[in-house]
Amino acid sequence: MKSKLASEHDGRIFVLILDQDEEAFAAISSFANEQAISAASVAAIGAFESAKVGWFDLAARRYNPISVDEQCEVLSLIGDIAQGDDGKASLHLHAVLGLRDGTVRGGHFLGGKVRPTLEVTIIETPSNLRRRKRADLGIALIDI
Repeated sequence: MKSKLASEHDGRIFVLILDQDEEAFAAISSFANEQAISAASVAAIGAFESAKVGWFDLAARRYNPISVDEQCEVLSLIGDIAQGDDGKASLHLHAVLGLRDGTVRGGHFLGGKVRPTLEVTIIETPSNLRRRKRADLGIALIDI
């Protein structure tokens, strides 16, 4: 992965270029922790060799995984970064993935193997956001 700090005015703006075979969620998460990012928005485009998204079953309080086991275009990957209960960067990302026949799969982004690249923009805000686990829902949400 390559990264570039594009701006530092009222928060940093980073551009990440993920390389083929990198695991996207892990790479973005690792970068956010290395840079101590505690509040940011995330957007990305590119492609995956394979990916996994999830649909949140509120009644069961868990994500039902949806595997995409073929080359797919990242039509949209958006979300945010906040500080988790453990003090580390907590990513909440959603993805829409385009398949060769024009259909799409989408949901909460759980992971993807980059092929050939993923272009990610992270826009940091000059505040701190905190994501807290909600026992009643089974997920962590931003608490402002």
